[in-house]
Amino acid sequence: MAHGVHPNFMDKHEELHRPKLQRVLVIKHNANQRYATSGITPFLFKEAGKIHNLPTQEFAVRNGMGCGSTIGPILASGVGIRTVDCGIAQLSMHSIREICAKEDIDIAYKHFKAFYQSFSSVDKMLTVDT
Repeated sequence: MAHGVHPNFMDKHEELHRPKLQRVLVIKHNANQRYATSGITPFLFKEAGKIHNLPTQEFAVRNGMGCGSTIGPILASGVGIRTVDCGIAQLSMHSIREICAKEDIDIAYKHFKAFYQSFSSVDKMLTVDT
């Protein structure tokens, strides 16, 4: 899941990082490694989506705003695999009335299916300097 932009609090998000409901899957970034997304993994995820005509949204926490975390960084360091933190946009995260768009569930399913079908071929095309 990702914090979707609330129409009453748009200033809480960076202008180009406002995840909208009923659009596309959100890839989450954080320079302090609060999310598991690295410099390489969003490229792999987006390329797999492009093969199946599935766009993505990008999200980075606004400078100066607090940020939660996911278990992604812990899992990624423990198992040593490349990971990307992504999810569908929602309003009122951690509230008793969290809200997401029903269409986004199908979008997420299509993205994850495309990723599993296309990852190997996309990964073979990638050369990473170490």
